[in-house]
Amino acid sequence: MINLLQGVAVVLALEGLLYAVAPGAMRRALRSLAEAPEQRLRVGGLVAAMLGIGLAWLLKA
Repeated sequence: MINLLQGVAVVLALEGLLYAVAPGAMRRALRSLAEAPEQRLRVGGLVAAMLGIGLAWLLKA
């Protein structure tokens, strides 16, 4: 459970840095996501989840 919380903490830190360093780019990215079709978001989410699970599995070994 600690590892999961550490992973969430890293994600929050990285996302926070992106908003702090490039708020305009993040605003454009969010606008682009809001306008993207649902199917594209689903596929992107599944790919990201699979990559994350794969990377976590590789790091655990």
